[in-house]
Amino acid sequence: MSASDIGIDLGTRNSLVYSTGKGLVLQEASVVVYDKDAEKIRAIGEDAKQMAGHVTSGLEVIWPIKQGIIVDYVVMEKMLKYFISKALGNRVLRKPRISICVPSGITEIERKAMEEAAYQAGARDVFLVEKPMAAAIGAGVDITKPFGNLIVNIGAGTTDVAVISIAGVVVANSIKVAGDNFNQAIMSYVREKHNLFISEDIAEKVKIKIGTAREEADLRTMEVKGRNVITGLPRVIRLTSEEVRTALKDATNQIVDCIHGILEKTPPELAADIMDRGIVLTGGGALLRGMDTLIEQRTGVSTLTVQDAMLVVAVGTGKYAEVMSKMDN
Repeated sequence: MSASDIGIDLGTRNSLVYSTGKGLVLQEASVVVYDKDAEKIRAIGEDAKQMAGHVTSGLEVIWPIKQGIIVDYVVMEKMLKYFISKALGNRVLRKPRISICVPSGITEIERKAMEEAAYQAGARDVFLVEKPMAAAIGAGVDITKPFGNLIVNIGAGTTDVAVISIAGVVVANSIKVAGDNFNQAIMSYVREKHNLFISEDIAEKVKIKIGTAREEADLRTMEVKGRNVITGLPRVIRLTSEEVRTALKDATNQIVDCIHGILEKTPPELAADIMDRGIVLTGGGALLRGMDTLIEQRTGVSTLTVQDAMLVVAVGTGKYAEVMSKMDN
């Protein structure tokens, strides 16, 4: 087989790999279980996630990327190699071009670490793609045209906001407020208001089922199980969507403020384009009910959450090399 271009969305919680020849070929958790006694990695990805809640004292659960920042280079490199080799299989005769999605504020040290890991894993060429650029390509935006496009990607660890025109980033910002912060906010609210300790997995389910960024006419409710902070005994409460909105308010406001800040820095000609074309919302955090409406109400700019919002960054990363090569011709 000839090589396909490979795009990797190496996320804080999940990593996705897209092949131009096959589409989405891998979607796994960005986690590793390390055996401290044997000094070796026991499991990576989904296998590691399954083990994570049942590890013994001799095992350590490592999430090598936190809030878009690499916190363990050695583990990140091994995880990246594993994902690439699993995505490619044994049928590729020619080394692939590999593009890796990175937050807007990545440091030079982090860039070199990612590039080196990709070359070690068998890349012919390596491209690092900023998240908003990848999101725009994956969402079907023609980034090569001389129009301003405002892209917002709300992931698990970071929210990346950028104005893109003629395949370049005009103005951008990345904040460490995103889907994981939503979960933590729900956990804190339930602990403070209901004296109940719940796991992050439960908080994630609450966010998906009754989470909202805006006020709703009809309250939705959900039964939530946890441990009483005072007695230590199991307890069940019923949580409302309005309570979850209150819990998330600070985080969602920070994201809207970030978008507002970018709009204020946008050149007038591009700002006019954005008013006409709207804001493009991508990433798993964009699926929070009412997030697009909240942004639209606060900015006055029409906002659209794209289809398959969780996948577009991986798709755009995979197509990046092809898009840029057309620009060069």
